[in-house]
Amino acid sequence: MSNIPGSFLILNGKSAGDDELRQAIMLLRSEGMDIQVRVTWEKGDAVRYVAEAVQAGVDTVIAAGGDGTINEVATALVRSHGGNIPALGILPLGTANDFATSAGIPEKLSNALQLAIVGKAVPIDIVEVNNQTCFINMATGGFGTRITSETPEKLKAALGGVSYLLHGLMRMDTIKADSCEIRGESFHWQGDALVIGIGNGRQAGGGQQLCPQALINDGQLELRIFTGDELLPALFTTLTQPDNNPHIIDGQSAWFEISAPHDITFNLDGEPLKGQKFNIQILPDALKCRLPPDCPLLR
Repeated sequence: MSNIPGSFLILNGKSAGDDELRQAIMLLRSEGMDIQVRVTWEKGDAVRYVAEAVQAGVDTVIAAGGDGTINEVATALVRSHGGNIPALGILPLGTANDFATSAGIPEKLSNALQLAIVGKAVPIDIVEVNNQTCFINMATGGFGTRITSETPEKLKAALGGVSYLLHGLMRMDTIKADSCEIRGESFHWQGDALVIGIGNGRQAGGGQQLCPQALINDGQLELRIFTGDELLPALFTTLTQPDNNPHIIDGQSAWFEISAPHDITFNLDGEPLKGQKFNIQILPDALKCRLPPDCPLLR
């Protein structure tokens, strides 16, 4: 394996003491793989490390962390310049790992790490918002966004993705819909939304399948809106089927424009963005990602 080009592993600082990861890296290094590790401490570190990786000419940049880390690294790769941009590898180390789970990334770190280095790199889409930021997995708005952003860190550390559901049930008294208008290709809706999910990937909030039909290489975004009194389907995965439910609205488009008479907040893979207008558009085949051959998110 010594002929495999080098990799940069950008590790979220919260996981810097992970012994299992350290052992997996040391094992692959002993087999001849060149893996350089960079640890993030504050916002912006991942961007600098991606620039360093591009300059070094490595074949892969591995995002080791949760959905936020993956998105930050993916966005930096998309915005990189040059003729040989590294592929994205994924090592799920976060609380929810929604994107990695949807993509079928192995849970065992050693297997995920090997896939991130030697797996086949395939072109995938990424999504740009207001020409200023991106997300790779999903943008969520409404009550669900408030829940994920307000869930205590200690609860997330103890219970993982289940913590979002638990915290949501404790905050049912704060349910409040957002009045907004959403337009897309052959799509128009206006009303009060409890939860909005705009997916390149399929799930958010610790396993909630908000956009179960989404694919990451079809040039399309999936939209799901929960209206009226149907909040619980947004929290319970088993109830998110739209069949014959007038309170669940689906749409598909390469872009969506959202406007509201007041500020609303969208969670972009963990990064909040507040405003009254959002222009969300797909960037097809924007980067290459090392994924399993049977990845459910690929058409």
